[in-house]
Amino acid sequence: MPASHSTRRLLPPPPRHAEPASSRYGETFKVLGDPNRLRIVIAVSRAELCTLDIAQALGMTNPPSRTSYASSSTAADPPAKRGQTVLTSLDDEHIEDLLRIARRHSTEAM
Repeated sequence: MPASHSTRRLLPPPPRHAEPASSRYGETFKVLGDPNRLRIVIAVSRAELCTLDIAQALGMTNPPSRTSYASSSTAADPPAKRGQTVLTSLDDEHIEDLLRIARRHSTEAM
């Protein structure tokens, strides 16, 4: 049997926390990988917005439902309520770093 096969058997199993971490990473990239959700994340990274403001900023005729960016919880802060208005913002420098890296990468790739 080649050494590589016997070596694999001697390696310890991956830590239990590896799968949940990969799931969290996957959720972050799922949000940032969807063009509509990405546009919402970028909009709320610039200002605290309600759904009507998001729709106007994105040129949408109908405001996005909260569920369209609720799964963006990895990106968007919990909504703040001011009277009847629910505002969404982004105050996560890690997501902002990912956006900057993606922007720089996309311009270098051209």
